[in-house]
Amino acid sequence: MTQEELTAETVATGEVVKLDRGFPMVAADDGRLYRCKHATALVKGENHRAVIGDRVRVAESAERDIAQILEILPRSTQLVRRDPAERTVAQVMAANFDIVAIAQPVVDLNLHRLERELVLAYETGAHIAIVLTKADLADSEEQVDELRDAVAGMAGSVPVFLIAPDYPQGVQAFRDFVGGRTAVLVGKSGVGKSSLVNLLVGYEMQATTPVREVDGKGRHTTVSREIVELPGGGRVVDMPGVRGLGLWDARRGIAAAFADVEELAAQCRFRDCAHKDEPGCEVRAAVERGELAQERLDAYLHLTDEYESNLKRREVAKRKRERRGHPRRRNGDLG
Repeated sequence: MTQEELTAETVATGEVVKLDRGFPMVAADDGRLYRCKHATALVKGENHRAVIGDRVRVAESAERDIAQILEILPRSTQLVRRDPAERTVAQVMAANFDIVAIAQPVVDLNLHRLERELVLAYETGAHIAIVLTKADLADSEEQVDELRDAVAGMAGSVPVFLIAPDYPQGVQAFRDFVGGRTAVLVGKSGVGKSSLVNLLVGYEMQATTPVREVDGKGRHTTVSREIVELPGGGRVVDMPGVRGLGLWDARRGIAAAFADVEELAAQCRFRDCAHKDEPGCEVRAAVERGELAQERLDAYLHLTDEYESNLKRREVAKRKRERRGHPRRRNGDLG
């Protein structure tokens, strides 16, 4: 037991239910709510910080005006990307959720980003859903149906939900899918995550910002991470818009998101086939037969190359740290 625990008047276990500009709000199991900072022992050395959804142990003391997080308990799931500030470090964005809900707007659908989001979602091991927002802004019902079919064709068995003020059946269908579970909403700024939360809870609880007419882009409305309770059960984590989604441990995620390409790759003549100009490449043959889109293969190769390049950089950084004699880890660094 640390000195901080010994001097604490109260030690409680709870969940990080909100992160606002670095300060975690912890809802303790006994009903109390703590505004916290991290104990020195956590942030020094491993530099490990709690994220939304973490189960933690906190200490409250008369000697301090703010509670301290002493320990982060093991996570069942975690959403991880490569830290945009340091290419050889992982960044955990959320923990202990059951569902990753990927939000994309019908009016500005980005299939390449969706492929990347699916890779990160599959890597968590959680259930996945795709939520198409802003369907009411589409030019026609035919356009909505066409784009939904394109997403469904790429997503395989992942359910696709259409949600907008004019689509109440989609809102209820997604509520039913969440059930009593926790879903984390993932998407870039302006895709309509805050509007989606408002529709799910049934009232205007999140501020929203209209998309600019000049360039069609929105501004960050959500600046904190927060767990929101849904009527009838279940919860959603409204995350700030995330621009960069660099891959971390993505081998399993790539294999799941590109199961069609992986199935073809298993039939290649050489096990280490790069699917470029090798003889007996079944993947290239499928492209030539029109069974696999060239864009789909290009995306697979790009994400695989990114993952493998990052893996090599991490190995180099690890060797350098070992030579210096003090391995450096940061915010859930996994290797």
